[in-house]
Amino acid sequence: MRIINADGRLGVVVPGGIVDVERASGGVFSADAQAVYSRWDEFRAWASGPGAQDVVLPRPADPAAVAAPAPRPRQVFGIGLNYRDHAREANLELPTTSLVVFTKFPSSVTGPFATIELPSESVDYEAELVVVLGREAYKVPSSGAWDYVAGLTMGQDLSEREVQFTPPAPQQFSLGKSFPGFAPMGPELVTPDEFAHPDDIELGCLVNGEQLQKGRTSDMVFSVPAIIAFLSSVLPLYPGDVIFTGTPAGIGWARQPKKLLRPGDELVSYAETIGTMRHHFVASGT
Repeated sequence: MRIINADGRLGVVVPGGIVDVERASGGVFSADAQAVYSRWDEFRAWASGPGAQDVVLPRPADPAAVAAPAPRPRQVFGIGLNYRDHAREANLELPTTSLVVFTKFPSSVTGPFATIELPSESVDYEAELVVVLGREAYKVPSSGAWDYVAGLTMGQDLSEREVQFTPPAPQQFSLGKSFPGFAPMGPELVTPDEFAHPDDIELGCLVNGEQLQKGRTSDMVFSVPAIIAFLSSVLPLYPGDVIFTGTPAGIGWARQPKKLLRPGDELVSYAETIGTMRHHFVASGT
């Protein structure tokens, strides 16, 4: 199943367009995309049943009408140094027993085709697979962690590096990654059963047509189940919570010379089976 948040309404993507969930369910489920995660099991049962495709609308003509599939998560987690090649390019020690965890504040969430304001000349891109929870998870073993996942989507962990690395240690990772628009997600949320191998998904990004990142999630140090098990060993994860799972090599900050985002740039981010995001950047105050 694929869901989309289009024109402010929750939809299920079908070959002929989008099923409007509120209308097709007779109001059993609301149009609010965030609200569906607290009823995810019930929603999935309805979506696979008879009559679930009664109200099919065309896809939105304007990509800007598509918002993040989880627009108001209670918690947004980020995992650092989760690809070996990225740890090497950052010249940082690879974590082996404990995850590097930070947060992105929920106000940074935006959609897959937004225009994003650059607060400085030090903003970097980080293409990432994003996990959205469909059940409350607390002290969940990795062996059963996929059962708590509503679906996967594409994301960018945009990062203002000067703020992120401001001394003294520990640096301001969460603030540097939480400017408005710095957590874009989309364009759709795809349930794990839609993937041939949900632990092995190609993802990457291009800036102005130049491929700068390309990797596979099978190269992650900590898999999606391992991430959920680790986080939930400390605190409960709630339905609709979001996890950015880490980025492969190719970030702009590690390049010589650095290759950071500028006004007028186009950032295209993709993940196989999920789809493509496209973002444009403007100067602060534009």
